[in-house]
Amino acid sequence: MTVFVLVSGGHTGGWVWREVASGLRESGAGAHPATLTGMGDRRHLAGPGTDMATHVEDLVQLIDHVDEPEVVLVGHCYGIYPALGAAGRRLDRTAGIVYVDAPLPRDGLSLLDQVREQMPHGPVRDRMLGQPARAEDGWRVPAPTRDEWRQWGNLAGVPEHGVARLARLAAPQPMGTLTEPVRFTDAVGGLPMTGVFCTVGGTMDIGGVEALVATGNPLFRQLAEPRWGFFELATGHWPMLSVPDELVTVLLRAAAGEGHRLARTEGGRDGAPTV
Repeated sequence: MTVFVLVSGGHTGGWVWREVASGLRESGAGAHPATLTGMGDRRHLAGPGTDMATHVEDLVQLIDHVDEPEVVLVGHCYGIYPALGAAGRRLDRTAGIVYVDAPLPRDGLSLLDQVREQMPHGPVRDRMLGQPARAEDGWRVPAPTRDEWRQWGNLAGVPEHGVARLARLAAPQPMGTLTEPVRFTDAVGGLPMTGVFCTVGGTMDIGGVEALVATGNPLFRQLAEPRWGFFELATGHWPMLSVPDELVTVLLRAAAGEGHRLARTEGGRDGAPTV
């Protein structure tokens, strides 16, 4: 049986995967939505020392308590950072990693490090880099209000009750989870990987990946390797709330080794046969 560990993005917890987890289980798969320290119904456990290492340890413990020998780690947005950190510590238990509208973390960099290095200048970058200044008591970033979710959250396709759930259940984000670097070994790079792009209002799609690989930049060369597959979803940044059934299908296909592969030609550019 394929077993998924579902890791949510910033300010959210396992509750955000409710419909996806149900759909996976109905399909015969296992699903374990993770609620990291300080998030969801564990928000009361956060403190000034809650950081990236805390969230990685949360996932390591969850993996260790799953009966099945292997899991597929699914990271949405921020969630891909602790997912990769946990994979590095439990390589023998990790069957694959799925990036759901998530960045491509680098070992030794924090989320804010990557925003500083890679995100183009603009209001989104400024807001992200301004998080430390907004932190209450110097360590927790307030949860977005409903208006802030609408302004910054790319909620395309999310029904009103989903927006209300985000606004009601979002928790403050411990600052250390954004500023402490994630650590994972080179061996993680050998695992099967899947990228899922949300293309409505998003900044990346399969064509964009092809263009990045074609530049020859070594940071992106790995994306043309056969272990990488790609999918697109015509929705905003929260597919677990906007198109949960479609996301279930994509996750099951990813775990089965399906997905769009980039095919390298002799000229160095990449074609894109669809699987």
